Amino acid sequence: MSIATTEETAAVAPFHPRGPLSARVLSYLTDDDRPGEEALVRAARDAVAASDDVVRDGDLQVALFALYCSMYGTVEAFGADDEWDPALLRTRRVVEVAFERQLRRIVPQPALPAPTREAVASELFALTGEDAGPSLARFLAKKATAAQAREFLVQRSVYTLREADPHSWAIPRLTGRPKAAIVEIQSDEYGGGRPERVHAAIFAKAMRGAGLSDSYAEYVDLVPPVTLASLNMMSMFGLNRRLLGAIVGHLAAFEMTSSIPNRFSADGLRRLGFGEDVTDYFDEHVEADAVHEQIAGRDLAGSLAEDDPRLLADIMFGAAACLAVDGMVGAHILDAWRAGRSSLTEPLDA
Repeated sequence: MSIATTEETAAVAPFHPRGPLSARVLSYLTDDDRPGEEALVRAARDAVAASDDVVRDGDLQVALFALYCSMYGTVEAFGADDEWDPALLRTRRVVEVAFERQLRRIVPQPALPAPTREAVASELFALTGEDAGPSLARFLAKKATAAQAREFLVQRSVYTLREADPHSWAIPRLTGRPKAAIVEIQSDEYGGGRPERVHAAIFAKAMRGAGLSDSYAEYVDLVPPVTLASLNMMSMFGLNRRLLGAIVGHLAAFEMTSSIPNRFSADGLRRLGFGEDVTDYFDEHVEADAVHEQIAGRDLAGSLAEDDPRLLADIMFGAAACLAVDGMVGAHILDAWRAGRSSLTEPLDA
């Protein structure tokens, strides 16, 4: 069977391939006439061998994003029967191995504290407090144009229209204090029983208020590979039980670095004249994440390390990886804006 063309794939998938592997994966997910399992796995090995930077490789990141969409059920075109398809699982594993290997090579491993609740929390607060990368949120607050603000929402949409889902994979794998802590955090993320306050729903309202689509994966074609890598890293940590420590550490760092940037973002959006329907999402996170960071650092990450010290190194790795990759995303966007160009693969209004 020939690989589906971009036009053929676009008829059923909301985004397009960016190379031979993502073309094969999208074709496999949307076509009953499929190549053999070994052909797909071989294509993954060839794509990995040809790449010198998995994090910024559009073909690999789109392929991995599509494979994870199949597990989440976020793209209607990808049938539920494919969730445990052996060819797709083996293909995903080939890319994940290369992705994780690069992350462990480029992300500095923080110092390991004693495996106690307070020591781990203290080290995580120190780590996130030292994060001195370029501040996208400060730029948005003071300098961004309305067009750049809309780009910012598009960049965020790939994760935030499904906010909290990658971290929720950890819930059944935790017990005791860490489980209670993550459920407390995630309950807030999912609205505390109020559907209209689910954070993904509040962000969808922001997208509509800014004149953008709230359909999931609508803008995948427009975001750079590093933006997909940020979400794919979360999915990889969450979906692999052996990386439980990493997804917990990621959530801790994610919450610890959220409150102040969201305040800057809300201020910038108001400065540009966006209404409450757009700013509500960011205002919601200023207070919520100030509480969540304490729960995530002490009761979740700290308690998990105390209960199972074997996970300590991965907890710290997950936190550092969150800061490093999200820092790459922010740097990409800021570099583009400061150079007077779009941070997307093409401008929104092109």
